Amino acid sequence: MDKRKLVQPYAELAWALLKTGILGYGGGPSVIPLIRYEAVQRYRWLTDDEFGEILALANALPGPIATKIAAYLGYSQKKALGAAVAVVAHILPSTICMIALLSAVHLFSQSAIVQGIIAAVVPVIAVMLGMMAYEFAERAVKGLGKPLGFACFVAAFALLQVVHLHPALVIVLFLGYGAAHYRTAAWLTAKRQRMRRQRAERNGDYSA
Repeated sequence: MDKRKLVQPYAELAWALLKTGILGYGGGPSVIPLIRYEAVQRYRWLTDDEFGEILALANALPGPIATKIAAYLGYSQKKALGAAVAVVAHILPSTICMIALLSAVHLFSQSAIVQGIIAAVVPVIAVMLGMMAYEFAERAVKGLGKPLGFACFVAAFALLQVVHLHPALVIVLFLGYGAAHYRTAAWLTAKRQRMRRQRAERNGDYSA
């Protein structure tokens, strides 16, 4: 029984990340909703807010985003060994497929069946990404308020699509802004509360 409890976290990590490696067709963007489902909804290793933070930080770092998130999930559960298990489980399916199908790449790349599979799976990936983006946007508006939240959306779009600033730089800028915003908001709230207490004390002195 104790042995089963010891092995179970590693088995869950391996199974969850193995599935994302098998079903995450199309690279990082398509696999993120799958990892989010396993980490947030199925196994509850992270909350939605924590996953959003990890996703932002992973985007700011070099390397494949799905592999970085897999490593973080494994480390958060079982330290270095958990990270190794999660990363190996995630990259194993694609590694095996690459080795097995490398000799047949040119044959299958022009296959009508393969082209049909790609065309059919793209809408599913688009919907999954859209649902995740909507949920993140909804939380951003709740946290910042509608005017500031929409202003941040516009600013991010302009920096990414008009100025063509690197996504990592945009993320760092908004991380800095978020820290400053919440710190300033906390300072203003504390100041207003202090002023209300002072007024209440003065009113109490006058009434006495």
